[in-house]
Amino acid sequence: MKDLLTWTLEAIRSDDTMMSWLEERRYEWAPIVGNAIGKILEGQSVILLTDDQNAWFNSYVVRRINRPGINRPLMPFYSFEAIYPFADSIRKDQDVDLLFDMLSLSFPQGFFFWYIGKADHAKARIALRHEESLLWVMDEEMTNSFTLRSYDEMIDIKLLQLFQLFDKTLNAALFAEIDTGA
Repeated sequence: MKDLLTWTLEAIRSDDTMMSWLEERRYEWAPIVGNAIGKILEGQSVILLTDDQNAWFNSYVVRRINRPGINRPLMPFYSFEAIYPFADSIRKDQDVDLLFDMLSLSFPQGFFFWYIGKADHAKARIALRHEESLLWVMDEEMTNSFTLRSYDEMIDIKLLQLFQLFDKTLNAALFAEIDTGA
């Protein structure tokens, strides 16, 4: 069983579609992804939440993570909009508390948000209130997050590459090829 950091470097280098930018950022990547995958292996559900600009990525992940023909168990990934389509109506802390109460009842094994987008977006507030969230934040450095630049011409490709690596890491963890460190 390999440690996640070593495995990540080997996975990046063995894949011709990965760019060097990802190799350079593996030290930021490994701890947050290892933590998230550890929670999935413990039985927690993942609730995808994005800002408007990255809504396409939400749809992509939900459709891709449990695609037919994949050789692994189905994974508990859900789109926030499918669970609660009234996210734009959440304005107060009390609204977020009520939402968390509902999600705690719905996911008794636990849940965490996977947020992709800008930190100043209204939906980010939901994910930022949950300490265990996996955060891919645009244009702002935050603790325990992976930072990207929304104005990067390659942002869509980078998101797809990150998901590809996340998916491979999930497989490796499920089949005990790596230690996530979580």
